[in-house]
Amino acid sequence: MALSRKALPAARVSDESHRVTTFELFFDLVFVFAFTRVTGFMAHEHSFLGVLQGMIILTLLWWSWVSFSWLSNQTHVDEGIMRLGLSVVMVAMFISSLAIPEAFHDLEGGLSGPLVLALSYAVVRVLHLTLYAYAAGNDEPLRRQIAKTAVGMVLGSALIVTGALVGGPAQTWFWLAGVGVDAALTYLTSKHGNWRVHSAAHWTERYGLIVILALGESIVAIGVGASQEPVSTPILIGAVFGVALSICLWWLHFDVTAIAAEHRFAALRGAERASAAVDGYTYLHLPLVAGIVLSALGVEDVLAHVYESGPFGALGAFALLGGAALYLLGSAGFWRRIGGGWKKWRLGGAAALLALIPVAAQIPPLAALVLVSIAAAVLVALESLLYQGTRLAVRSGH
Repeated sequence: MALSRKALPAARVSDESHRVTTFELFFDLVFVFAFTRVTGFMAHEHSFLGVLQGMIILTLLWWSWVSFSWLSNQTHVDEGIMRLGLSVVMVAMFISSLAIPEAFHDLEGGLSGPLVLALSYAVVRVLHLTLYAYAAGNDEPLRRQIAKTAVGMVLGSALIVTGALVGGPAQTWFWLAGVGVDAALTYLTSKHGNWRVHSAAHWTERYGLIVILALGESIVAIGVGASQEPVSTPILIGAVFGVALSICLWWLHFDVTAIAAEHRFAALRGAERASAAVDGYTYLHLPLVAGIVLSALGVEDVLAHVYESGPFGALGAFALLGGAALYLLGSAGFWRRIGGGWKKWRLGGAAALLALIPVAAQIPPLAALVLVSIAAAVLVALESLLYQGTRLAVRSGH
């Protein structure tokens, strides 16, 4: 006899006091592994097409993670059916991460890597919508919103699975279309939809943690890049400036911006809060994470060629400086949506880094890393000095 909906215990709806649980932190560990696989994939491909493919994979991972950020704010995912469901999702995500090195080039023998990744992704998205429908309980507007979101998910996943079956050069464009369709339809149906954000503190902490996880990958990239070389003075210099770049990226987001955004976000209610969650966090945090991962690829490339005195090359310079520029653009866009104004120094910094890409391509790898690290440090120093009063007020809670 089939188990009826009424026989299931109702999911516990969250409230403003809800906080991130240890189970959610445990859940995120599979994404730590996935981020390292994306950087490894792009480093192995070492081409602009490989970077595009890596960003597509990262976007698939982002949609997987961000879907459950909404669910974990709706209900307590560390209890009952939710805990069981997310445990299954963790397994599916880990399987998809294992297939990342073969995402576009299947190795001989075994299963089809692209198809394994595509099907695992589809399973994760279906499980998310199923669990969300259960968590919505008797909230009919929310259940209708979930049904609308399913349209984009189904079309996007269908394109991704089709691309995996087709293979070859066409797969890249099928997957790009898949993530594009999913993102566009989800945005159109969510912008003025009926989503719920019950806890502002849980929400902002959750997104702060995913940025931290991405920054962790940037630290790992330093070790990976240096792992094939003996410890030496150039390696140590590269490590110092690589970690310094990560610290600057952390500082630019968490020293003031994330705190001020949390205060403003917490003051919002209802549809206004949900709309800010869609724009500022679901969509505009992706450039932050993508920028970190892309710059991590550049740092890894520097450390892998730290003894070379010839030109760094266009790809490495694009990843290193372009990744940092993307991060700054994402940060400026995020604050424009949440804070209401542009961070002009960050826009200028992004423009300067993009302009310096041709310069970095013509200098040695280690010099390029020193260049971008110093540029990031100068931006941190300028903002800290120019906005010292605002910084102290925000950090003191006033």
